[in-house]
Amino acid sequence: MTLNNRYDFVYLFDVKDGNPNGDPDAGNLPRVDAETGRGLVTDVCLKRKVRNYVGLKHEEKPPYEIYVKEKAVLNLTHKRAYEEYNLKPEEKKLPKNIEDAKKVTGFMCKNFYDIRAFGAVMSTEVNCGQVRGPVQLTFARSVDPVVASEHAITRMAVTNEKDLEKERTMGRKFTIPYGLYRSHGFISAHLANQTGFGENDLELLWEAFCNMFEHDRSAARGEMTARGLYVFKHDSQLGNAHASELFEKIKANLKDGVTAPRDFEDYNISVEGGSMKPGDSRQAAPGVIIIRKC
Repeated sequence: MTLNNRYDFVYLFDVKDGNPNGDPDAGNLPRVDAETGRGLVTDVCLKRKVRNYVGLKHEEKPPYEIYVKEKAVLNLTHKRAYEEYNLKPEEKKLPKNIEDAKKVTGFMCKNFYDIRAFGAVMSTEVNCGQVRGPVQLTFARSVDPVVASEHAITRMAVTNEKDLEKERTMGRKFTIPYGLYRSHGFISAHLANQTGFGENDLELLWEAFCNMFEHDRSAARGEMTARGLYVFKHDSQLGNAHASELFEKIKANLKDGVTAPRDFEDYNISVEGGSMKPGDSRQAAPGVIIIRKC
């Protein structure tokens, strides 16, 4: 089923004693806004976890294959679209026939969930065109400043024989004690109908946001938990209110007396019009309802 509604959403998640998104340009330190000290998690990081969840649930079978994944050879993936329609690819060029060009791009949208959702630039040596995705995310930013802690760790084993005389080898890891993060998202019905992103895909996206951290555990990330997914559903494809006005209706503030948050319970999450439990819905603005998914 095609989408007939625009959606905007607020996603809250937290991390405890972990590194939610290391920065390779800074020795894998947690990403931080240098001016404010607030933690950052990139949109790419969040999309990766959505991809992993969808691939895990559907075993990467069409129409839920994952395009951007570990050890994927994109040109070989693109060739499948040409083989499907008995077409011969020209180097770095789409088929000259417009209908054939639409076929190869359509094949990629039809079979790969992340292309339908997030779009893709497929203009490589074997060209399958470009797709603008209907689902867009902002960087997640922590509600309050975070402090990165550096920890020395030891390993009893050694890598090389020449190091056998050493008692142990040293290493370092970085964590933040606690951070509550907030990301904003947008879903365009018009772009969704161009890529084939339908109602079933949308429900799978909500499911992924609510459950993806449960299947992404690692020592580096500590405890990461989805704390709230608030979805604003518009009555129309164009929308009935500005996203910024809707996002302002959800606030996360420290409780009185808390100066160094270390747990989700240190925050008050307020929704204009009263608190909401998962599954609740109500009018958020004329022509817009808010639904709490998790």
